[in-house]
Amino acid sequence: MKGHRARLPAAVLATVVAAGVATWLLRPRSGIIEPAPVTAPDYFSHAQLEKAHDYRDTQRVLGLAGLALSGGVLVVVATAPPRRFLARLGRRPLLGGAAAGAGISFVLVVVGLPVAAVAHERSVDFGLSTQDWGPWLADQGKSAAIEAVFAAGGAAIGLALVRRFRRNWWAPAAAGVVAIGVASLWLLPVVVDPLFNRFDKLPPGRLRSEVLGLAKRADVDVGEVYRVDASRRTTGANAYVNGLGHTKRVVLYDNLIEDFPDPEVRAVVAHELGHEHHHDIYRGLAWLALVAPAGTFLAQALAERLGLDRSGAKPGPEALPVLLLSLAIVGFALGSASNVLSRKVEASADGFSLQLTRDPRADIGLQRRLAVRNVSDPDPPRLLQILFGTHPTTVERIGFAEAWARKR
Repeated sequence: MKGHRARLPAAVLATVVAAGVATWLLRPRSGIIEPAPVTAPDYFSHAQLEKAHDYRDTQRVLGLAGLALSGGVLVVVATAPPRRFLARLGRRPLLGGAAAGAGISFVLVVVGLPVAAVAHERSVDFGLSTQDWGPWLADQGKSAAIEAVFAAGGAAIGLALVRRFRRNWWAPAAAGVVAIGVASLWLLPVVVDPLFNRFDKLPPGRLRSEVLGLAKRADVDVGEVYRVDASRRTTGANAYVNGLGHTKRVVLYDNLIEDFPDPEVRAVVAHELGHEHHHDIYRGLAWLALVAPAGTFLAQALAERLGLDRSGAKPGPEALPVLLLSLAIVGFALGSASNVLSRKVEASADGFSLQLTRDPRADIGLQRRLAVRNVSDPDPPRLLQILFGTHPTTVERIGFAEAWARKR
């Protein structure tokens, strides 16, 4: 009994150590610039900062409210599960587990929909979203269906592992987490993303030639460059790199291509090429592989502390609420931990972009324009940046460019 009670603290310690070691081992070794000390009012007008604060402050409250609602639903379902309904599903445990997983996923979407609707309405009011209610609801429906499919599959597989490996299901679960990560990176760009947007290969022309020229200078196999019709959903601009193997791609928003000056578009492309040059997708997978065993061990220990029986009869769908709650808690904590590495990786890509383009003024202009277009807070609250920030702040990124320029 004493050893069982010590299992959870040991799992917490193992997870903290694993996340810290993985972040230290995989941190970028070069390209990170110490930012020059700058402030938001140096680069943004009072009106721009006021608009960003008015929008983002309330959006943060809505985001935290949605997170709290989802967590509350999981707590309620875990502590007071619908036993009669779950007992019926238990007649065919794995199929019932899939149904329970999809059902819980659907409930979470429904509960969070009012908050999401308010957030969308505010995005429209501030000129960031271009979607009417019909297309927005259609996208919400597609997202809910996709999440339900993944939840059903995950619940069935997870329950099968718990039933088969009663005392140590965390070990095969860790391998499953990594496999899902690899499959997601490989398949999402060609299976899920096209359900929401149209992706067109960048046609021959000046921009494509410049992209390929930058890629050659960066010694990067760019894969393919796509233009996405993001303007059907937002006035904001962005770019990203994703995919594995033949699905690898650099994706540029259409409103980035059309509305931003050429030097700033080159700065965006150079940043994304930095991710490819540094193999950052594989760095992320390596972090997941190093941390997953400790994370699933913690999820099992937490689930057992919350009431999951590992010694009696094989569990059925009635065990899923506790499993999902423990996985959600661990996932949130590890998500915040992974953001530490993510911010370093993004800072390194910024440094690579500056070295490749040698145009800090374009980079500063890009960061200013992105913040204004996306109605972003250039200098968000420190705690929220630590918990949720995947990139350095806009002020920090401007500071990188200023520091690079001053040294040269």
